[in-house]
Amino acid sequence: MEQRNESMRERLLARLPQPENLAAFQEETASQLARHEKALFWQKWTSQAIGLLAVGVFLMTQFSWGPRLDTTRIVVFDVVAGIFFFMSQMWRLEYSLNRNQVSLLKEVKQVQLQVIELQSSLQRDGIR
Repeated sequence: MEQRNESMRERLLARLPQPENLAAFQEETASQLARHEKALFWQKWTSQAIGLLAVGVFLMTQFSWGPRLDTTRIVVFDVVAGIFFFMSQMWRLEYSLNRNQVSLLKEVKQVQLQVIELQSSLQRDGIR
């Protein structure tokens, strides 16, 4: 078991960028986080738009079209509104999970950056 943990440690440390590539790592991390933030924005916007569509269909069915429609069509429109509402809640849940994943990624990248900066300062001081 101890040998397996040691190999996992070595694999994780091998994936860490070298101090010489600090600027490239910072630039890559910034662009990656910007892409994630943009995707999260659109994911949140989509879930809210679908939720508003569900509310709109429901309200239009009940108050605007309701008196002119028969009961079967009202039920069909209400079911469609319910499906839209369910979809919006599923996308909102996905957004929440992805938001937490991105914040965890930010923390990991911050720790990686601190380790690289520490390695860089140790190399400059000639300790390593």
